[in-house]
Amino acid sequence: MTTTSLPSAVRPALLLGVPNRVTLIRTVIAMAVATYAFRTEQLPWLVVGYFAYWFGDSLDGWVARRRNEESLSGAVFDIVCDRACSFLLAAAFMTTYPDTIGPLAIYLIQFGVLDTMLTFAFLLWPWILSPNYFYKIDRPIYLWNWSKPAKALNTGAVVISLIVAGETGAQWLPYTVAIAALVVKVVSSYRLITILCGRRAAAPEPEGGPV
Repeated sequence: MTTTSLPSAVRPALLLGVPNRVTLIRTVIAMAVATYAFRTEQLPWLVVGYFAYWFGDSLDGWVARRRNEESLSGAVFDIVCDRACSFLLAAAFMTTYPDTIGPLAIYLIQFGVLDTMLTFAFLLWPWILSPNYFYKIDRPIYLWNWSKPAKALNTGAVVISLIVAGETGAQWLPYTVAIAALVVKVVSSYRLITILCGRRAAAPEPEGGPV
């Protein structure tokens, strides 16, 4: 089988495709800004870093779909880069607002461990390209984790609550948000495990995609 006859999901050339280049560039930019924010301990640089991370994360996926270059390698690369950006930005956050270490620790546990396990679970089903298509496997897990509202809330709500707490002293807010996100990941992980063990039937989205 020649390289050009391989399915696009596994074609080696896509490892160097435009979407992955976008992922690489946005990761370098976000991590460079996060490093500077870590050094300066200034909120504006944190905001710029998170904007670069979130905007770039949306852009690389859009480019991949637009160019019909979605691939397994691209999905894995994106997931790894998300965590690299998130962890370094979290470290910068801790130096800028030391009181946020507690809720950030909870967030990093859920995002670095539980969410990582959930996000890589799509690899167990070779016919889906990324977690964005997990509705084909189980609609509830998809809605709780990778629907547009879930993606926005997963990191965005935690970060916004941390900024509010840093500026106002309302430390209960990021703890509440971080614990709520952790609960979602625990419930999702339990549901996934029961599906994999055959104790629960998956509930895929009807034909036509997510509503």
